[in-house]
This record gives sequence, structure tokens and C-alpha cells, in this order.
Amino acid sequence: MSDWTDRTAPDAAEIEALAQKLIATLPEAFAAPAREVVLRVEEFADEEMLDELQIDDPLELTGIYDGVPMTEKSASHPQAFADTIWLFRRAILDEWAERGDVTLSDLVGHVMVHELAHHFGWSDEDIAKIDRWWE
Repeated sequence: MSDWTDRTAPDAAEIEALAQKLIATLPEAFAAPAREVVLRVEEFADEEMLDELQIDDPLELTGIYDGVPMTEKSASHPQAFADTIWLFRRAILDEWAERGDVTLSDLVGHVMVHELAHHFGWSDEDIAKIDRWWE
């Protein structure tokens, strides 16, 4: 049995490091555009995000892509803000503890891949066709 008496939960910087580690493992065709996306780690999604997504419990949202998918970008319509992936530390840690069957690195990596898929222009339905992680 592990001794947890001297351990603390991973902080935002550690979650970000796990996300950056995932980006580093991507094939360059995906890694280069992934490095262009701003990565933000917060404790929880803010009320505005939750309201927009019609989510009541902030622990239900582990991450979100906020931007214009690459398939919809055009030079004639510049973007007012940087594409951003938000990771929500407390929701990720809650899911990790509740699942109990994946490493934290794998969970953060999976959330990142899901959000990056939106950056590349995939819908949730497209992702669900090939990714059964959430079942």
C-alpha cells in the first residue's frame, strides 16, 4: 500500500506538463498546429462557460476547446482571439479518482486529444465514431 501522507494533488503546472507531454508525442503534422493553441489550466470552468454549455456541475467538464477549427479558418476573416484549450484541474482529478482504472497522464492526454480533435475540425460525433473512451 502506498503512503500518501506526504503527497499532494497535482497542481495546475503539473497538469499542464502532462498536456505538453502529450503534444510532444504527436506526429509532427499534428504537433505543429497543436503547439499553436494556447493551453490554460484552471480549477473549474467559469459560470459563463458552464451556462453556455448548459452544464450545472463544474465537475462534469474536464476540458474545452475555445476557438475556430482549422477547417473553418480563413485569411480573410482574422480571429480576434487565440485558439485555446482549457483544462479543468479539479474535474480531471475528480474523474481520475472516480474511474480508478487509468493513470492521470493517460486521462489528461485523452482530454487533450479530444480537445485537439475539435481544433482540427472534428465534431463530437466524429470523435465518438473512433473513440470509445467515455463509454
